[in-house]
Amino acid sequence: MANNPENSFVLRTKDVFLSFGAVTAADNLNIEVSAGELVGIVGANGSGKTTFLNLITGYLKPEHGSILVMGQETTGMPPRLVTKLGVARSFQVPQLYTNLSVHESMLLSLAAESGKGGGFWKPLHRDPWEQQGMETLERFGLETYADRPVSELPGGGRKLLDIALSFALKPKLLLMDEPTSGVSVENKFQVMDTLVNVLKESDITTIFVEHDMEVVQRYGRRVLAFDNGSVIADGEPEHVLADPEVRTAVLGRV
Repeated sequence: MANNPENSFVLRTKDVFLSFGAVTAADNLNIEVSAGELVGIVGANGSGKTTFLNLITGYLKPEHGSILVMGQETTGMPPRLVTKLGVARSFQVPQLYTNLSVHESMLLSLAAESGKGGGFWKPLHRDPWEQQGMETLERFGLETYADRPVSELPGGGRKLLDIALSFALKPKLLLMDEPTSGVSVENKFQVMDTLVNVLKESDITTIFVEHDMEVVQRYGRRVLAFDNGSVIADGEPEHVLADPEVRTAVLGRV
């Protein structure tokens, strides 16, 4: 049997369109992302970056067009089913239970991945989640915080934990919304170094929205530039970020 070309992409969108009144949020998007890619997305506020992530994860439904994940049609599919296909997401503002310990937060994520989420966390203190949870925290450099409340984590640590919890879901496609937002200038490269190393080791396809052009230039292997719901450039960082149209749209200058 011939290979289905749809299955050669982790993500594929076809003519995806969405508007909010007179504002076009996604203007016939045709985007293909292959396995193992690390794709950065840039654009001014309101350019459609986060809308794109919301469409992929099922939080928004396009007016027309289709979205395929691992070759499977997901258009209109509820977020929980999209997650089951192997899509995980971290948010600009980390979605964390600050009263739990770092390790308890990880155990909850592992329980959710196994389909046994819900209920209280204390019964979750058992193997293999205990070991797997600590191993994941170690990969993200968070093991020293394991028994401390999430509320005591610094900004960079909270970002890493939020992404580590998504990582625990064993995703095939990881979406990150501004992974360095709220992280100090001194720590942003350390956070990204940790993330990128873990993602490379795990061969997880990743799309990240980022406002910091230094981060995009340094870590993106491919960059999509959004403006008014459209992709105005797609290619290697040095080429996309030097494009006069992109610089005007994203930075407000040539």
